[in-house]
Amino acid sequence: MDETKPDGVYGAPPDELAAVPEGAIPFSPLEPGAQALEDCAEGGLKSLTMLAPPGTLERRYTLALGLRALAPEGRLTVLAPKDKGGSRLRKELVGFGCMVAEEPRRHYRICTVARPAELSGIEEAVTAGGMRFNEDLGLWTQPGIFSWDRVDPGSALLLEHLPAFSGRGADLGCGLGILARAILRSPEVKALTLVDIDRRAVEAARRNVADPRAKARWADVRASGAGETGLDFVVMNPPFHDGGAEDRALGQSFIRRAAEALRPGGACWLVANRHLPYEAVMKPLFRRIALKAETGLYKIYEAHA
Repeated sequence: MDETKPDGVYGAPPDELAAVPEGAIPFSPLEPGAQALEDCAEGGLKSLTMLAPPGTLERRYTLALGLRALAPEGRLTVLAPKDKGGSRLRKELVGFGCMVAEEPRRHYRICTVARPAELSGIEEAVTAGGMRFNEDLGLWTQPGIFSWDRVDPGSALLLEHLPAFSGRGADLGCGLGILARAILRSPEVKALTLVDIDRRAVEAARRNVADPRAKARWADVRASGAGETGLDFVVMNPPFHDGGAEDRALGQSFIRRAAEALRPGGACWLVANRHLPYEAVMKPLFRRIALKAETGLYKIYEAHA
C-alpha cells in the first residue's frame, strides 16, 4: 500500500469511538463543501473511517464506494448504531469479500477490514444505491434522500393548498424539487432558488426542475438561509429530525431564515406536523399568520413578513 495516499473520513463518527487521522479528507453528501465519495479515484485512499448510513441501499452503496476508493490492503473502519444498520455491517462486508474484525461498543458495532485484492458485488451495490429515474414518481431520485421513493404526506398536503405565486422566491429544503415544480407552473414567478443540505437532493432537483428560472444550491439553510433577501415568497416543508432523533430547533431555524429572506409583505408557506410548536417562533417574526389547513397529522401556515 502506498503510504503517500491520503486518509478519508465519511460522515461524522463519534470521536470517542473512532479515531480519525488528522487531515483526513472529508466525504459526505450532507456537509456542504465536503467531497463526494463517488468522485474519489479507485484505490485513491490509504484509509477510510466511516459512519455508515442507516438505510440498507444507501449503506451498501456507501460501503461499496468506500471499499472501491481504498488502495489494496487499505484500512476501512466503519461503525453504525446497532439498531440503525450496525447489526448488519459484518454480513454486508463479508458479502463484499472482506475479512472482518468486529467490536461491539456502547450502542454501536465497529467493523475493521483491510481491502482485499478482489472485491465482489461492488457494482451491484453501487447500481442499487445510485441515482435513478423513478417511473412512478416521474422524477430522478436516490436512496438516502428524504422521501426518495414517494411524495411525503406533508408535501402532498402543501401542494393542494399552494397559491399561484409571483416574483422571486425560494424553496428551503427542496428535496427532489416536487414543490418547486408546482411553484414554477405560475408564469408570474420570475426566479426560484432551491436549497438543500443533501448534495444528492440538489443534483436530483437540478435534473427534475428543468426551468431557466430555477437555480439550486447545496447549502445548510440554518447557516445561509436562501442566500438572498427581498424575496416575495418562501415555501418549505422543514425537517425536524437530525440523525434520527427529533430536533425541533431545525424547523425553528428554517422559519427564522425564511423571515430574514422575505421582503416586507412577503409570504412564507410551510407545512409542519401538528405537534410541533412553531407558532411561538413565528409570532415575533411575522406581522400576520394564518392557519390555512389542518389534518390529523399536519398543519399549513401562511405567514406574512
